[in-house]
Amino acid sequence: LAAARDCAAPAVVRGRAERVRGLAELRDGPVGDAHQSLLLAASLLAEDAPAEAASAALAAADAAWAAGDLSSCLATLSLGPAPVPPDAPALPGPAAPDAATGADGLPGAVDLAGAVDGAGPGGVPVPTDQPGHRHAADPRQAVDPRQAVVPRHATAPGHAAVPGHAAVPGHATVPGHATPGYAAVPSAVLAGGRTGGATPRTDAGARGGPGGTRVCGAVPDPVRDHRVGMRALLEGRLDRAAPSLGQVVERARTDDRPETLLRAASAALLLGNVDAARRAGARALAATRQSGSEALVPQALEYLAYAELRAGRHPQARAHAEEGLRTALRAGQRNTAAHHQAVLALAASIEDEPAAVARHVTAALATARRHGLAQAATLAEWAAARADLGRGRPQDAADRLGLLVLPGPGRGHFAVWRLAVPCFVEAAALAGRPDDTHEVLTDFAGWAAFGADPQAAAQLARCHALLAPPDRADDLYRRALARHDEAGGDFERARTALLYGKWLRRRRRPREARGRLGTALAGFDRCGAGVWAAQARAELRALGAAPQGGGAGTLTGLTPQQLRIARHVAEGATNREVALTLAVSTRTVDYHLRKVFAVLGVRSRLELARMVEHADRTRGDRRAGDRM
Repeated sequence: LAAARDCAAPAVVRGRAERVRGLAELRDGPVGDAHQSLLLAASLLAEDAPAEAASAALAAADAAWAAGDLSSCLATLSLGPAPVPPDAPALPGPAAPDAATGADGLPGAVDLAGAVDGAGPGGVPVPTDQPGHRHAADPRQAVDPRQAVVPRHATAPGHAAVPGHAAVPGHATVPGHATPGYAAVPSAVLAGGRTGGATPRTDAGARGGPGGTRVCGAVPDPVRDHRVGMRALLEGRLDRAAPSLGQVVERARTDDRPETLLRAASAALLLGNVDAARRAGARALAATRQSGSEALVPQALEYLAYAELRAGRHPQARAHAEEGLRTALRAGQRNTAAHHQAVLALAASIEDEPAAVARHVTAALATARRHGLAQAATLAEWAAARADLGRGRPQDAADRLGLLVLPGPGRGHFAVWRLAVPCFVEAAALAGRPDDTHEVLTDFAGWAAFGADPQAAAQLARCHALLAPPDRADDLYRRALARHDEAGGDFERARTALLYGKWLRRRRRPREARGRLGTALAGFDRCGAGVWAAQARAELRALGAAPQGGGAGTLTGLTPQQLRIARHVAEGATNREVALTLAVSTRTVDYHLRKVFAVLGVRSRLELARMVEHADRTRGDRRAGDRM
């Protein structure tokens, strides 16, 4: 009877029910199921609610992104013709649309309301399986997030099948990059494809022309621009992606709706504009709380955490992810919680917290493997490998990272694995396996030239320095440091300075080595990278130099806020009392106190009090000596 009632209900009613189901599955269920539900919703809503249909289609692309299915993501983004901005350059190919070309002149665009070969219900094309490829859209298949990637010879819409890569039409238009066959997927984004969770406002009168309602011609601009820009970027067409995504970011300046701000944060991440992503994410978080949209709070915190992580501000990323994890679990959003667990694992991987890394990696992978979250799985595996590398286990790190970055069916998420390439090159070089790096380093060079990741050029020079003969390495290390100065970011610059200092020490250039290692130590201390700071101290001790500042047993490595909290706690104040005194939350005090304990190497409040007392006494004795 229920099935009969469902069939008798208007299409728009059934479409909205499927959309609600799909969005729920996207946050807390197998993303393959979410993809199918959202595609069905888009089909059912296309005739009477085109704006809602477009939102459902964008959310379906989000599900394919989370699963790491590039072919399915591109196919979903191709649903419905999207008009090209009038100032956009023409692409090669037929000028007029035909049966295989939409009104935007791009291959694969179809009408949601029209019938197509092999289409699912309502004319929505359901991706068919290619040999050796398991689509996340098929709920009958258990999706392994390590397998939910585009195979080496798969042909995505608009891509030519080139062994090892998807050829990108028009890719040579990207300044400084004319390498054919490079799939310019925006791996700077981390979270950039998570776009469909917000519910847009339906604009009245948004209807298509004769012969059926076309989704893209009828949707509000934010949805259309986001979809067009995201698709163009995935196809390597930065010249077309930037205007559309830029419009999404710009619109957030005058629109305070949570969904608009969330889209702006996502679009900014896609473009690698970390500062814009942070601003939009912060405003989205405030807007969701003010409007009572509690279900969107975990996603706003996720974007903020990713933006801080991309900027190298690990403590801030960790704070956002900790809050995001709590809100996601309270809201029953296990998929979002898995992404926050992955961020926490990455933040902990630079600190001296192996137990925390293992805990967060295990939690993230448990959900990722069950629900097909290739993106979260890749980030978690990268975190585990980076922790191995930081603790001086390059062989283990190379083994783990090789599974993520080397070509093959187990390669990591298409928009994430390149971020792990610098770690892999370092691990492989230190483990005596430089030959393993050549293919991925060529690919990473193309990604660095793409220009969406500000750290990539410096990381590329560092990778080349690690593999170069002695007569070239010196210049490459200097070039890498110069590019770090342009890009900013303490952690990556400190890693390069550490490797350069190690190289100088092995070449018996102790004075230069001490300078580079001291710079590395200061950078690691500033960003709380305790496990990496320990490497720098060990190298300085090997040179017979006492590490200056920031070491365990001193207070100089603390930030001003951490120092204030340490002093209050040393005087016997509780965390709540400290919070009231400093006008911050108890959670903030808890977070900073953990950092204080890690930096100082203490295990109890009593040890902290003794250290503060000793530091104050030493400083007093020094001042007395100066007066004498």
